[in-house]
Amino acid sequence: MSHVAASDRAARDPGTAHAEPVDVKVPEIGPTDEPLEGRGNRALRKFFSNRAAIVGGLFVLVFVLWAVLAPLAAPYDPLKTSFLAIRKAPSLAHFFGTDELGRDIFSRMAYGARASLLAGVVSVAIAVVVGVPFGILAGFFGGWTDMAVSRVADALLSIPFLILAIALAAFLGPSLTNAMIAIGLSGTPIFARLARAQTLSVKAEDYVEGAQAIGLPNRWILIRYIFPNILPPLIVQATLTIATAIIAEASLSFLGLGQQPPDPSWGSMLNTAKNFMNQAPWMSIFPGAAIFLLVLGFNLLGDGLRDALDPRES
Repeated sequence: MSHVAASDRAARDPGTAHAEPVDVKVPEIGPTDEPLEGRGNRALRKFFSNRAAIVGGLFVLVFVLWAVLAPLAAPYDPLKTSFLAIRKAPSLAHFFGTDELGRDIFSRMAYGARASLLAGVVSVAIAVVVGVPFGILAGFFGGWTDMAVSRVADALLSIPFLILAIALAAFLGPSLTNAMIAIGLSGTPIFARLARAQTLSVKAEDYVEGAQAIGLPNRWILIRYIFPNILPPLIVQATLTIATAIIAEASLSFLGLGQQPPDPSWGSMLNTAKNFMNQAPWMSIFPGAAIFLLVLGFNLLGDGLRDALDPRES
């Protein structure tokens, strides 16, 4: 019909019969006209303007450095016992005191930070790698795929996170590796549901519908348009879930299902310290405070990232 209309106009106005065609520039299909570099700078400015997020990031950084530099930061061998230094109070010789076997608590906590951070990061990585692809496929294709993924996720979410982690860890056997697998599998439905919801939201945007209309392959749409635009909420959720995973690892170690003695773990140290609350309270104070501060750091960091990466906030 456009050719017919053009012919009619040319017939009515001969001067336009040989007019040059208008060059119409088709805009690139995309979620925003703001350059990626500009969005990144804006997010960084918002993040560094959030004092609570800075404090949380500093907490996390201190514990990461403490864990990485444990061989240099620990003044004693964390496994070496000394029957001449049993349950010594904090002093210049032993900053956090000693435990029931004369082992230096500061040194054991430095190596225990490795177990907690490793469990938090690896278990969340497992949850992301397993859960996010299923969530994206469920949200993008719908139908039976969506129904199957959603029903499995609902069934797993009906079980409390820590209870499911304890059950899986007991089934797999007591070890730090099995504890990380159990925590990761327990967190999988959280990321699957989040990825599904974000995919459904992004799928309804004009640029995705335009990409489908011009015949782009589904794999290209998923990689180019869907995944980059659901990544910010996934990063925020991963940061917050690391805090939950650290608590879960400490709980499993406290119950004897995580890091096995004599290797240090904050949870197993608390399990031992409960028997000496009156004689040596420092045995429980310092590991408990470390768990509190590290979890608080990740929560503050996650909240700061959520505010910085939220496109609705100016």
